[in-house]
Amino acid sequence: MNARPGSTANTGSPAPRPPAPRDPSGPYGVVMVCTGNICRSAMAHAVLVDRLAAADVPAVGPGAVAVTSAGVSDEEAGNPMDPRARLVLAEAGYGTGTDAASRAVAAVIGTHAAHRISDAELRRADLVLAMTAAHHRALTRRAERLNVDPARIRMFREFDPDAPDAATASAPLPSLDVPDPWYGTMADFMDTLDVVERVSDALAPGLAKLVGASGTR
Repeated sequence: MNARPGSTANTGSPAPRPPAPRDPSGPYGVVMVCTGNICRSAMAHAVLVDRLAAADVPAVGPGAVAVTSAGVSDEEAGNPMDPRARLVLAEAGYGTGTDAASRAVAAVIGTHAAHRISDAELRRADLVLAMTAAHHRALTRRAERLNVDPARIRMFREFDPDAPDAATASAPLPSLDVPDPWYGTMADFMDTLDVVERVSDALAPGLAKLVGASGTR
């Protein structure tokens, strides 16, 4: 597991709960979604895999959590993770060790190929995490056309202990947006990683409890 701790801030509000599993006989599916699927969602995918693997939560089968990522656009289709995102992750220790969590993360980073979220992914996902309110709106519109429960689409930063309290699933606040580091500097990628780590630290235990993973500790 990466050594950098996430935020331990506590606003005093109850931690939000992920939606119940659609099918307890299979893995609980989580999809991280940003614009092109090369920065924010890809980083969040890698970090949550790290946290779950370090807690011995399996990625396949019953009692598992299967994490993937996608974009709302196909503009980066087939592209690997942004090199700056890869560098920030590597400098933080992700995917660089020999333990099971590091190997799992290295596979996520090394095999990443950006794609637009498909209708099939939306239908089978238990939890879809949008990086911005605009992504949330786009995903909700598609979910409604597909008769997918829109309550399964949540803002990524709803699970951030440092985020504002006032947002709801039906009215996400722009202040819950994760800024796009693609337009910025390495410092912006580091800031994004800080947010991703806080959310992953808060989300992983709830997911493990939800699926009843036997390795949870």
